Amino acid sequence: MAVGGRTRVTGYLVRRTTGVLDRVGDMSVIALEGFRRTWDVRTWFWEFVQQCWFLARVTSLPVLLVSLPLGATVALQVGQLAWQLGASSATGGAVVVGLVREVAPMASALLIAGAGGSAMTSDIGARNIRDELAAMEVMAVNPIHRLVTPRLWAASTVAVLLVPLVIVAGAGGGYFFNVIVQGVTPGAYFDGAVSLLVTSDLLVTLLKAWIFGFIAAIMSCYFGMTCQTSPVGVGRAVNQSTVVTFMLVFAVNYVITMIYFLAYPPRSM
Repeated sequence: MAVGGRTRVTGYLVRRTTGVLDRVGDMSVIALEGFRRTWDVRTWFWEFVQQCWFLARVTSLPVLLVSLPLGATVALQVGQLAWQLGASSATGGAVVVGLVREVAPMASALLIAGAGGSAMTSDIGARNIRDELAAMEVMAVNPIHRLVTPRLWAASTVAVLLVPLVIVAGAGGGYFFNVIVQGVTPGAYFDGAVSLLVTSDLLVTLLKAWIFGFIAAIMSCYFGMTCQTSPVGVGRAVNQSTVVTFMLVFAVNYVITMIYFLAYPPRSM
């Protein structure tokens, strides 16, 4: 019995591992195939413009509404501790540095995945149910080139463009609490951020946002193209794509941040 139980467990683990590797391989194929025809801009440019407009429309206001209270909350928590230590002027530096290095790319990626990515998955999943993807292949039109490529570039582009909105809105929320409520001078609020930030911080933040947008798009397109051909299958695909995207974004963010801090250690004030 014990030997049989171990055999079943081993077989289950092998099947699960094989299934995960198959999915990773399929995701990689879709991503590489989506980038392969990037040079043929004429075939996907207008779809790219439509997707950019859609993503910007559904994420711009939410990202502002998230960033404003988030910046104020960070300023509240850091400001109380800094006030007890007699360093209230350092609150602005902590808020802006945190927004630029971590909050901005993460907020833009999560909103792209939650608001835009779910719509991408449901759209492509609905096309899959109606056999539109198969019909495109019959007409010698590659559905990955026509549907996935513009969505990859649109999600990456909009994710990068959302970063300044997050930084400005979050810094505004922190400014209100730190300057208006606590009475710190505006010069001291921004001076701490200027002394801590470097150009590479912003460049890495934009790179993070681009990578996170790409991850959100490829997960959304993959789960939409491979969902079960039923309304329930589309709903499950939307749920799976959002969860997997969140997990990958946090994991990749940790890796990029660790490599960046090893290569460029933070400087002191």
